[in-house]
Amino acid sequence: MGKYTDKQKLDAVQAYRNGGGGLRATAESQGVSVDSLRKWVAAYAARGTQGVVTKRRSNYDVAFKLDVLRRMAEERISCRQAAALFDIRRLNQVAEWSRLYEAHGAAALRPGWKGEQTRMSKLPRQPKQADVLADDQRSREELLRDLQQLRMENAYLKKGAGLGSSEEALSARERTLIVLELRHRFPLSGLLRCAGLARSSFYYQQKALKAVEKHLDLRERIREIFTHHRGRYGYRRVTAELRRQGLGVNHKTVQKLMVRMQLKSLVRPKRYKAFVGPVAEAAPNHLQRDFEAAQPNEKWVTDVTEFKVNNRKLYLSPVMDLYNREIVSYEIAERPLPTMIESMLTKAFDRLESNERPILHSDQGWHYRMPSFRKRLQRKGLVHSMSRKGNCLDNAAMESFFATLKCELFYVNEFESIEALKGALHDYIRYYNVDRIKMSLSGLSPVEYRQRETQGWP
Repeated sequence: MGKYTDKQKLDAVQAYRNGGGGLRATAESQGVSVDSLRKWVAAYAARGTQGVVTKRRSNYDVAFKLDVLRRMAEERISCRQAAALFDIRRLNQVAEWSRLYEAHGAAALRPGWKGEQTRMSKLPRQPKQADVLADDQRSREELLRDLQQLRMENAYLKKGAGLGSSEEALSARERTLIVLELRHRFPLSGLLRCAGLARSSFYYQQKALKAVEKHLDLRERIREIFTHHRGRYGYRRVTAELRRQGLGVNHKTVQKLMVRMQLKSLVRPKRYKAFVGPVAEAAPNHLQRDFEAAQPNEKWVTDVTEFKVNNRKLYLSPVMDLYNREIVSYEIAERPLPTMIESMLTKAFDRLESNERPILHSDQGWHYRMPSFRKRLQRKGLVHSMSRKGNCLDNAAMESFFATLKCELFYVNEFESIEALKGALHDYIRYYNVDRIKMSLSGLSPVEYRQRETQGWP
C-alpha cells in the first residue's frame, strides 16, 4: 500500500461523510484502501482533522499505555477504537500492548523491554543494591502471578468435574456458569482463557441466563395453568388466562416459553366421514352455515355422537346455543332411542322464555325426521333446519364441540366402564360451560360471556 498525502486522506473522509456511498465504494472512487479509509473515518470522528493528518513519531510512556488499556477494559472498546480515541496511528501497536500486559504485566510496557532475551554486556558489571532488590521484587511478582494462575486453573477444573462432564464436553452455557461463579476470585480474562471461551460468547451466554431468570416466575404460572386444565390449553388460552389474573404478557413470549418447557396442548385428530344413506323427508337448511347469533336462544344446533368403552357404547345428544357456544341441555344414554332426543328437547325447552323461538338445526339423522320430533317443534313454534345430505360442514359448530370433547377428554383418558365415562362427561360439560375460556368470547367462558352481555355482569 502506497503512502497517502494529508489531502488525499481528508478528501476521502469528507467524501464518505457526505454520504456518497459506503466504505468500499468511497475507497474505490478515491483510490485508497478500505482498511485505511475505515481507520481515517474513526480517527476523524474521535479527534477531527488532527486525527487524520500526518503525525510525528511518538514514544509512549508506561502511564499512557496503561491508560489506553484501562479505557479498553472499562468501556469494552476494540483496539481500533482505542487507537482512534488516543490518536495512535499503528493499530497493531495497541494489540501488542494488550498482549504483553496480559502475558507479563506492567513491566513489559516499559520502553526497550525484551523479556527473557536480554543482551550480554561486554563486561558484566556488579549489580547495585537497588538493582538486586528490584530483581528480587520482580521475581516474587512473577511467582505470585504463576501461583494465581495455577489456583485459577485448579478451581476451574474442580468446578467442571463437579458438573459430571469432562472439560471438552462442557457446553458454552456450563463454562459460562463456572466463570461467573469464580469471577469474584480471579480476573475475567484469565478465566476466559482457562475456559476457552471468547469474551463475546461469555456475554451472550450471560445475557441468556439473565433472560431465563427473568421469566422464572412466569414459567411457573404457565405450568400451573397448563396442569390445571390437563393440557387442554394452548399458548393463546394460557395467555388469556394470565391476563385474567392481571399479568400483562405477550402471547409470543408465552409460546416461546411453552416450547422450551415442552408443554404442548392436545391436538384433535382430523376426521371426516361423508353420509351416503338414503334421503327421507327433510327440513330446508335455514341456518346456511351462519353460526353467529346476536342474542341468546336465537340459534340452536344439535347432533348425536357415540363413545365405545369395553365393547359397550354410550351416546351423547346435546343442544348448543350459537350465541356463546353454551351447552343448554344434553342427554346421555346407552342406546340412541327417540326417548333420548325427547328428554333432551324437554330440558332445552325449559330454558326458553315465552317469547323465544330459536332455530334448531340438525343433520338428517333418523331421530330428527320422525313425525313426533317435528310436531313437538311445531307446537313450540321452533323453526326446524337441517344440513344437506352427507355434508357435516353445515353443522360445523356442533362437530367442532364433539371434536374438542373427545380430544380433551375421551382420547387422553382410559375409562374402565361406561359409568366412569358418564361421570366424566357430566364433569366436562360443566367445565366447558363455566370454566373453559374461549378466545372468540374475549377470553371468557360461555356462562361468563352470557352473564356479562345479558345481565350486566362486570
